[in-house]
Amino acid sequence: MLEIESPASPQTIDLKDYKIPDYYIETVDLHFELGEKQTTVRSRLAISRYSEAKAPPLVLNGEALELLSIQLDGQVLDKKDYQQNPESLTLFQVPERFTLEIETRIYPQDNTTLSGLYTSGGNFCTQCEAEGFRRITYFLDRPDVMARYTTTIVADKKKYPVLLSNGNLVAQGEEDNGHHFAKWQDPFPKPSYLFALVAGDLARIEDEFVTRSGRKVALHMYVQSHNRDKREHAMASLKRAMAWDEQVYGREYDLDIYMIVAVDDFNMGAMENKGLNIFNSKYVLAKPETATDTDYENIEGVIAHEYFHNWSGNRVTCRDWFQLSLKEGFTVFRDQQFSADQGSPAVKRIQDVNHLRTYQFREDAGPMAHPVRPESYVEVNNFYTMTVYEKGAEIVRMLYHLLGPEGFRQGTDLYFDRHDGQAVTTDDFVKALEDANALDLSQFRRWYSQAGTPELRISRAYDAEKSTYTLKIKQTCPPTPGQPHKAPLHIPLAIGLLDSQGEDLPLRLAGETTAVTGTRVLELRQEEEAFVFHDIPCEPAPSLLRSFSAPVKLYLDLRDEERYFLLAHDKDRFNRWEAGQQLAVKIILGLVKDYQQGKPLVLDSAFIETVGRILESDEPDQAFVAHILALPSEHYLAEFMAVIDPDAIHETRCFIRRSLAKALQELFAATYQALTKTGAYRRDPKEMGRRKLRNTCLGYLMELDEPDIRSQCLQQFNHADNMTDVIAALSRLVDIEGPERKIALQTFYDKWQEDSLVIDKWFTLQALSRRQDTLARVQELTHHPAFKLTNPNKVRALIGAFSQGNPARFHDPSGKGYGFLGDYVLKLDPLNPQVAARLVSAFNPWQRYDQNRQELMKAQLERIAKTPQISKDVYEIVSKNLA
Repeated sequence: MLEIESPASPQTIDLKDYKIPDYYIETVDLHFELGEKQTTVRSRLAISRYSEAKAPPLVLNGEALELLSIQLDGQVLDKKDYQQNPESLTLFQVPERFTLEIETRIYPQDNTTLSGLYTSGGNFCTQCEAEGFRRITYFLDRPDVMARYTTTIVADKKKYPVLLSNGNLVAQGEEDNGHHFAKWQDPFPKPSYLFALVAGDLARIEDEFVTRSGRKVALHMYVQSHNRDKREHAMASLKRAMAWDEQVYGREYDLDIYMIVAVDDFNMGAMENKGLNIFNSKYVLAKPETATDTDYENIEGVIAHEYFHNWSGNRVTCRDWFQLSLKEGFTVFRDQQFSADQGSPAVKRIQDVNHLRTYQFREDAGPMAHPVRPESYVEVNNFYTMTVYEKGAEIVRMLYHLLGPEGFRQGTDLYFDRHDGQAVTTDDFVKALEDANALDLSQFRRWYSQAGTPELRISRAYDAEKSTYTLKIKQTCPPTPGQPHKAPLHIPLAIGLLDSQGEDLPLRLAGETTAVTGTRVLELRQEEEAFVFHDIPCEPAPSLLRSFSAPVKLYLDLRDEERYFLLAHDKDRFNRWEAGQQLAVKIILGLVKDYQQGKPLVLDSAFIETVGRILESDEPDQAFVAHILALPSEHYLAEFMAVIDPDAIHETRCFIRRSLAKALQELFAATYQALTKTGAYRRDPKEMGRRKLRNTCLGYLMELDEPDIRSQCLQQFNHADNMTDVIAALSRLVDIEGPERKIALQTFYDKWQEDSLVIDKWFTLQALSRRQDTLARVQELTHHPAFKLTNPNKVRALIGAFSQGNPARFHDPSGKGYGFLGDYVLKLDPLNPQVAARLVSAFNPWQRYDQNRQELMKAQLERIAKTPQISKDVYEIVSKNLA
């Protein structure tokens, strides 16, 4: 393995080495003097030793801090009493109980990492998860140290009229020299990662929520003044989430005030700090002219996610960072439930599974594969992954399938009641569900400790004489780094069997006296099992893994006619969509082989006819129709190839879209016209579905690249009254060679150049363009005045979109895309290691490509590895790739 240079040979942290802390902090009093060039932080910590039998040194975490003074029980400590290094402060002798006062100086204006306290748009804000609090003051910065916080903030009143922190406001007033102060007190114990502070010149929008017990909660949302008109949807989403959590989980909000602040510079989507959520502005700000329907959906989901954390993450938190999915997986499941209840459950499930299979399955198959509860890490920020979040949510969903809605609710009630105010583990979560339902979930726990995507291989047999239908199921899981062998998992497999009319058959297993009609959940526990269903009058069509009841790959040798039948008749709407996806994958991969062998490409007429019937159907959920018409993504198709050929996938997929557009041009055009709106803009599920299907039709028509269609697309771009339709048109125009492209791009920029979030869309669409010159355009845009390397949204919108969302152009055989990404990883790493690490992960699947591309990607990884003093964030990903 290549020797990788690193600033200090980063230490690997192992779950097996977890120990309870030697000391606890009971209360924290913080005092901030915010300044234009520097900030002074005074902390007063009430500390007690966990055990009376030993007196180990007190080791406090701290990074990028200038230590000014330390006092222990009022006595100033001499330098011989403590030791400093770049990551800690050690006090050699301390009593059993004591008060420690520390004064530090920090420089938020220079903090480009966006971790700890930093400035954004002239405002102060914080991001302390996972380990940012140690950049504010010396502390036991770990999630199992929970304390009650009181925070006083002092700042120039004119420049920073708004001063916010966690909890309830208990005092405020004026000071000398034009300064003022605010004092906040949080009555609930919390870990340091949930601390928050905001100071700035922000506009406040107020509302109110009345809880089911009759308490009035003040809702405050803070945005920059010019964005006041973009907060209505976020506030409405918050109130819906609060009501939903009371109804579905019985959880009521617990403080007098709930605050949300939108900031432009943020490494994440949002942060659930107790009572003071800090959001990336893209997940708060929306109005029809600037935000797409997808933006609205994402805002609703993220607002709900962070609110739901108040219980699943704040009141009950994780013991250590290996348990991150305890809060994140559970809360993702909760926000998915909420979003499904607000619109189409089938469409929401399709979106979530599509995202999981496209990205998390790839993560499971690569060098960064890890269990939902990892065994070790070098940099914890690298484990804010699809596996921890989305696969973690699927684990919770499986528990929901196994226990049923009532049993699951009983289990979560016990979990919240039993562990309120505690820092716990995934085992504690499962134990609560076990105890509430008197079940043994010992085998199920393996889902948290085993990495990789399980595979189910299923064979079937129908015996007409005995009227039985047998499913034989074998489960396996491929080896992953550090886990060559896997034990069988406890897997819920939701199934249905359809008769010749598409109706669900009653399902009865041997030994049962009554049959279950509709969906039935089989519980797989062994490596190989057989399930025999009785009283099956005819050979059925199997509808397996309904609603994607487990995050597995399912292999079942269905005939094409069976897939067409399921697409037309399955009662499970997810499986209707899935049947279409399976057909499309089979057809595309077959044509990929033809393309690689130089054979002419011919699209199956039955597939064309099926697409036509779908377009002509009377299905009322038009968003669902649009999803059925969407071909599998290039990333998802790549997962079916032993050696990924991005050129063949891209060209074949484009050929199929063109073939469908040519064969069904009149139908696409008629559907597009029929879906033209007849009234004022509305944002409800029906109208969103109409826009989605109409723009899907426009996308197919634009494959023909005809002057009249280009003109029609440009007309939609020019005259649409909402950003959804504008972006749909522009996303097609960026691919063409005609003059309409330049006209549209310039028009869009001229109109929206003052709106940073809208310009992010402009960057992204150009980064995703199919054009051969896309890389050159992306390189050019990195020098555009609107691009800012220190802003994560800009980096994700342009460099991230190109390297992770445009496989055909990023994986150009020349390797220029790889060199471009390598350059920017190295430029970003000293500024913001978290964002740099996210970018370098685009190289993770490098060993699955052809020899030429492998060598070119490996060369970039080695180049990064040889760079002196790369961050722990980038070091971990690069080293695992090169291992």
